Amino acid sequence: MKRLFVVFAVIIVAFMTSPLTFAEGIMSDEIKFNNPDFLRGMDISSVVSLERSGVRFSDGGEEDVFKILSDRGVNCIRVRVWNDPFDGNKNGYGGGNCDVSTACEIGRRAAACGMRLFVDFHYSDFWADPAKQKPPKAWEGLSLEEKSQRLSDFTYNSLKEIKSSGADICMVQIGNETNNALCGESDWESISSLMNAGVSAVRRFDKSVLVSVHFTDPQRTETVKWLADTLDRYKVDYDVFAVSYYPYWHGSLENLTAVLNYAAVKYDKYALVAETSYANTLEDTDGHPNTVSKGSNDADMPWVFTVQGQADAVGAVMNAVNEVDNKKGLGMFYWEGAWISVGDDLSRNKALWESLGSGWATSYSGGYDADAGRFCGGSAVDNQAFFDAQGRALPSLDIFGMVVRSVTALDVNRDGRVNIRDATRIQKHIAGLTDLNSEELRAADVNGDKKVTVSDATDLQKKLCGILF
Repeated sequence: MKRLFVVFAVIIVAFMTSPLTFAEGIMSDEIKFNNPDFLRGMDISSVVSLERSGVRFSDGGEEDVFKILSDRGVNCIRVRVWNDPFDGNKNGYGGGNCDVSTACEIGRRAAACGMRLFVDFHYSDFWADPAKQKPPKAWEGLSLEEKSQRLSDFTYNSLKEIKSSGADICMVQIGNETNNALCGESDWESISSLMNAGVSAVRRFDKSVLVSVHFTDPQRTETVKWLADTLDRYKVDYDVFAVSYYPYWHGSLENLTAVLNYAAVKYDKYALVAETSYANTLEDTDGHPNTVSKGSNDADMPWVFTVQGQADAVGAVMNAVNEVDNKKGLGMFYWEGAWISVGDDLSRNKALWESLGSGWATSYSGGYDADAGRFCGGSAVDNQAFFDAQGRALPSLDIFGMVVRSVTALDVNRDGRVNIRDATRIQKHIAGLTDLNSEELRAADVNGDKKVTVSDATDLQKKLCGILF
């Protein structure tokens, strides 16, 4: 017994000189959300193709990724919908081959785990963004009136099909990053006509479902305000003004809150960040170049590129939306937080990306989008996922739950009481005899220095004895 005590004491002394940081978990402050229905969401549109390619997700043991997300605090899933992301031989364009049937599967599985669904219609057969708003193959050459009718029918019938699969639809997005065009139309009279055709279909489907419009480049303050004004001028009927916000490109959080505030206050709309993400490392895991890497979009960022930095970024974006006036901050969706590859065998990955659509684009997409066909390949955001290269959930995923769940200080073992057992648990953790999860680590940081050391155990003992208050 004496020998064991000496060994334990030696371990404690070692850790006194080498403080243990939060390698096993993250730290975060709770956010007092002004809107009790704040959406803490994630887009995982590629997940079905990923699983078909062999990706498996785990959180201790192998589990359904939807359950992992729900357990960690995600309450809504966003899914993109392309009309027909396949060529004439049924070869997929990639990016998850996200057609209506894929949305049905994702919606059903999300609902089974208690999460609602945000449906993102691109009204295109592949990626739609400010530079690309190509109409679906089947709609090419149609008049505006004909296209509006087809868009309305597609929206209504798709929503009915997705709902019938078991999905709990709470919001629908009419177009994706439509700053300059929508479905091949580039003048605002035509864009607004198409938008209202989609809106009317959503209203006909279910009046309780919110309708969102979506833009990007929020750092261009006057442009974003102009977009809000233009929607009003053309009497577009919508509920939610949404933007993409990627810290690498889109300015400060203060400006983000300001531009969202403009639409929220002036036009009484909800405000939403429909897309955001942040890298937890600058390393690549699948052999395909990443959007954020060493020398690429990695300069002058307010957060470090670590697991904790990723959590800090997500919490900060949620807080920026929460600060929108009149309780109009509706939520935040993280973009493709599970988009990893099967492994680091590049030749094998290339074959899977091409055959199952689990990469950014396949060569087959070139018949519809020449640029996508030339630059086909894997995921450019694997280092921005909440899972490592083996599919294991990272501690940063805890941020979705931690921002709404207060952790009682000092109650390390989470039994509802603070006593000597909590101090003992800290000591065992320091000695390497047990691990603390992220919530327990927060509670164990008695002195608030964001590290767990023997000082925390000592301070807790002093508090219990009334020596330290």
